[in-house]
Amino acid sequence: MTDAVPESRHAARLAAVQALYQMEMSGDGADDVTAEFVEFRFGREAEVTPGDPDQELFADIVRGVPERQKEIDAAITKCLAKNWRLSRVDSLMRAILRAGAYELLARPDVPAKVVIDEYVNLTHAFEAEGDTPFINAALDKLAHIKRAEEFGETPPEGEF
Repeated sequence: MTDAVPESRHAARLAAVQALYQMEMSGDGADDVTAEFVEFRFGREAEVTPGDPDQELFADIVRGVPERQKEIDAAITKCLAKNWRLSRVDSLMRAILRAGAYELLARPDVPAKVVIDEYVNLTHAFEAEGDTPFINAALDKLAHIKRAEEFGETPPEGEF
């Protein structure tokens, strides 16, 4: 990525996944974790946030996921294989799925294909290549349901 805007948004997504994972592991709230990342990590830990993260996008994801977690988790669960529960998914993969699902549900300004591509790429960044098809399939299914128009499809009827 050579364009500063996509690079800063990618860095924001990477940091947001790390923050969501930290929140799940520690029980810390979104505001505390957001402040910690902005004050102590951004620009100081290259492995955490390569480049200058888009702080607005980062904060939106980190605060938005817990605010809409019930809706997000229900949507993700419906996109998993039958008899699979979100609780069976690794914590890091849950953070990736939740961040991606949040953007698909709450950020219509970001094309669905960009969201899917970004979170699939983040799976690689966390050296979880074996989980890439899983993340891709779940987010793609959710995108085709929640943003059917972007794919030239008719939205499904009923509540999903």
